[in-house]
Amino acid sequence: MREDDETGAAPATLGDVLYAQPAAELVDESDWVALVRSIATGDEYALEALYNRAQRIVFTLTMRIANDRQTAEELTLDVFHDVWRRAPTYDPDAGTVVGWIMNQARSRAIDRVRHDGRKKRVNPHTGQAEAAIAANNPSEAPVERAQQAGTLHCALATLTANERLAIETAYFSGLTYSEVAVRLNEPLGTIKTRIRSGLGKLRRTLGPEGNDL
Repeated sequence: MREDDETGAAPATLGDVLYAQPAAELVDESDWVALVRSIATGDEYALEALYNRAQRIVFTLTMRIANDRQTAEELTLDVFHDVWRRAPTYDPDAGTVVGWIMNQARSRAIDRVRHDGRKKRVNPHTGQAEAAIAANNPSEAPVERAQQAGTLHCALATLTANERLAIETAYFSGLTYSEVAVRLNEPLGTIKTRIRSGLGKLRRTLGPEGNDL
């Protein structure tokens, strides 16, 4: 990973990220605010709509800062969990919704880079061990992985926002139900229900390919 400044972040401005997106994603600010206000009332569908609209620019920013895809995926989920929790505190007079979300993303990503940097200084051989494990377990062909990813993406669209958040948090981070509950600040029983419900939907959608879920 490049360390171009004291934060360890690759040089990129918020404008670089925002204005690199297609014009179709430019939505009237009142629509963004309406979604956040709905989220503040506990509307999961509003969270899903906001996630679908903004997750790409959040992922792009966190990827540029962290320079690691898995880390960026985890950070993106964390950011939208923060949005779910903090929606009642959002003040339209303080800035746009996208700016509010991206500030959270930037802060989380920089904190993560600093945290990971400290871990590497404590155990500099961690990356070498991971590389050795990967070398002994060859991955599937790129085309097969791409096809599976496309199928899984379609299946994930059948989940509610909370089911998807719980499942992705568990699978991307390799966490247990209890650890997911702590990270998402939700009761353990709620997390178990969401993951089991979501996995059931995925199995039904994927058919035989979902038997290993």
